[in-house]
Amino acid sequence: MCSACLRRPTAIAADYYCADCKTPFLNHFPLDEHGRCSLCRLGLTGFDTAYTFGSYEETLRELIHLFKYTGVRPLAKPLGALLARAIPREHRFDLIIPMPLHWKKRWSRGYNQSELLAREIARRWGMPVANVVRRVKPTSPQAGLSNSKRRLNVRGAFRMRNGENMKGLRVLVVDDVLTTGATASACAAVLKRTGASHVAIATVARTDRRISLERSETT
Repeated sequence: MCSACLRRPTAIAADYYCADCKTPFLNHFPLDEHGRCSLCRLGLTGFDTAYTFGSYEETLRELIHLFKYTGVRPLAKPLGALLARAIPREHRFDLIIPMPLHWKKRWSRGYNQSELLAREIARRWGMPVANVVRRVKPTSPQAGLSNSKRRLNVRGAFRMRNGENMKGLRVLVVDDVLTTGATASACAAVLKRTGASHVAIATVARTDRRISLERSETT
């Protein structure tokens, strides 16, 4: 991968964001008077906030696919650098937790891409990384599922490792891509049940629903 391609991804930008999950919107109508979207108002996001670098499209999407599916592990460093730019340095966290893979998927892939990203953030910030959450359910691919079916698909998918206690901790869960947030919510809910006081999600990219809306309006 050439240096020009690594410099090409740009940070996501929008005039309107949800105050909690940071989902970008085309206008303010989906947000209430507190700036919260409908999912956050209904309590369907188990995490407290989310950080992301860019939209899951074009060059950034290609880089993530190379990193995740073709074994190009060295991309963890530049992608980790992009992710670090999205996380406010003034926010304090006690622990970084990689989004876990089910053992079958990790075995077939050979590594957990989220753990490689988490270790890049930990190296830059001098923070501990802990694999305290297990993925105990081999879920079906989320692509093509509705929001409600995605949440059903990941129900019961995560479990804390024996004896782990998150009481009072502020934790940062690291993943590669955020789509509807169903997987992140399920993982965050497990951490909350064991006492975590604050759970933030950090991803390199997120699916930007504004793009499909904009395209549909022009066709």
